[in-house]
Amino acid sequence: MARKAKRDLTMEEQLARGPLDLPFLMLVLLLLGIGLVMLFSASYYTAYRDSTRPVLNNPYYYILHQSAYAAAGLVGMYIISRINYQHFRWMAPLLLGVSIVLLILCYIPGLNAPINGVRRWLKVFLVAGPTYQPSEIAKVAVVLFFAARLSKRDTEHQLRFTRRNSMGRMLNFLEKIGFLELVPYGLVLLLVLGLVVFEYHVSGALLVAVGAAAVLLVSGISLWWFIGIGSIGAGLVGIMYVATGYVKRKIAIWLDPTSVDPQDGGYQFWQGLYSIASGGLLGRGLGESNQKYGFVPEPENDMIFTIVVEELGLVGAYAILLLFSLLILRGYWLALHARDKFGMLTIVGIITLLAAQVFLNVGVITGLIPNTGISLPFFSYGGTALMIHLAEIGMVLSISRQIPAPRKD
Repeated sequence: MARKAKRDLTMEEQLARGPLDLPFLMLVLLLLGIGLVMLFSASYYTAYRDSTRPVLNNPYYYILHQSAYAAAGLVGMYIISRINYQHFRWMAPLLLGVSIVLLILCYIPGLNAPINGVRRWLKVFLVAGPTYQPSEIAKVAVVLFFAARLSKRDTEHQLRFTRRNSMGRMLNFLEKIGFLELVPYGLVLLLVLGLVVFEYHVSGALLVAVGAAAVLLVSGISLWWFIGIGSIGAGLVGIMYVATGYVKRKIAIWLDPTSVDPQDGGYQFWQGLYSIASGGLLGRGLGESNQKYGFVPEPENDMIFTIVVEELGLVGAYAILLLFSLLILRGYWLALHARDKFGMLTIVGIITLLAAQVFLNVGVITGLIPNTGISLPFFSYGGTALMIHLAEIGMVLSISRQIPAPRKD
């Protein structure tokens, strides 16, 4: 019996089956592998002395869970990388809508999962399961939504209003300076930022704003709008500084860590500095950190890079930062060579989010900027956050599949 002839692949299927960008993929896998090793080193003592549920003094608790999430994330990354990224266009409004609904759920008692009085978490199944932060989904949803709309910017016609009355003339002026074009983006951004900020998650709002701003800037929006909006943002920060003791305290500790009791607000910062300083040039050796033994608070989370520096030294820390730099540069290279504007804007947004997160995390532990509570990608403990990071990487890899091959002369 003759074999059934294979179906010819459609153009869409052929594009989606192009080769992955191996340098980008290998950098991700290398950082993920190093991150898991350092997480185990930084977390086993914390887990060993934690008798509460669900840890129950299991020193392998954090690494086992993070490894499971990493495996699931890698599978998800591969599946997403096989999807033709053009489908992300119509998915973008849906994902944005879902993220807004999830952010609203964080305000509903009984559905949210507040930790230390902060309501930025939900349970995966709303009433049970591991927790996650909807703001992580909102970051990529805003990037995709903005990229999908702004990719059509060059083909849209300028709005025209009647010049017979003052209202029409004003609308024409606002259209000419680009204000009306920014209105839908501004409304979406204000809604998402408002929901995130009032969860008391200022760092999450900052990342949402950075990702959105990167996409808007690269799409060709006038730089003057960023200067104006940035000035307004600086003014709002000033208002928050005056009106809220929380922000004022953070900035005061940053400007002068000696102004507070080291056992109070400055404890985490000072212990992190002690950890970095004791690492020296080559470090104490893998697994040999002293500060993780109850000195650095939650060394498996935001402060994990201090343990990295202590154990691997400045040489090891610089090597890891070099890997992050290469990953970021390779990502922007992929954006420059993307098949279309949508792919380019999507990569720019995702890679800028990654770069901002690395910069803010390292900046905090070195005292360069005030404490923001932002984790280090691929290193800090957080299973759902890791899976979302890998899903974003899958989107970049999907776009890389359709980069035109270099012409051979």
